[in-house]
Amino acid sequence: QVQVVESGGGLVQAGGSLRLSCTASGLIFDDLTMGWFRQAPGKEREGVSCISWSGSSTRYGDSVKGRFTISRDNAKNTMYLQMSDLKPEDTAMYYCAASQINRGLATRLQASAYEYWGQGIQVTVSS
Repeated sequence: QVQVVESGGGLVQAGGSLRLSCTASGLIFDDLTMGWFRQAPGKEREGVSCISWSGSSTRYGDSVKGRFTISRDNAKNTMYLQMSDLKPEDTAMYYCAASQINRGLATRLQASAYEYWGQGIQVTVSS
C-alpha cells in the first residue's frame, strides 16, 4: 500500500521559517521524482518545487524562488522543504507528491505529473 505523508506544518510569524518533511512508503523511494504543491482557499493548486530522484536537479515556482529550498535524503526515504522568509501569502495547505515515471523535471510543477499524493498539511503565516 502506497502512503505519502507530510509533517512539519504549523503557525509561524511573517519572516520566520518552517521545514516540511515528506515520507513515501510502499514505493522505491530512490526511483521517485517528488514535488511540493500548495493550495490556498479559493485558489488553484500551485506547484512550489520539485526534485529529481537523485536530488541533483530541482525547480521552483516563481513565488518561492530564493526563499524555499527542496532537498531529499534517500537513505531516510524523506524529502524536505525548507521555507524561509515566510509571508502571509504563503499560507496554504501544502501537499507532497510522488511519481514513479522518469521523464525529467520540465513538467513537474504541474499536478498532473504525479500519481501519488499526501493528505496535505497546513502552513499558516501570520502578519
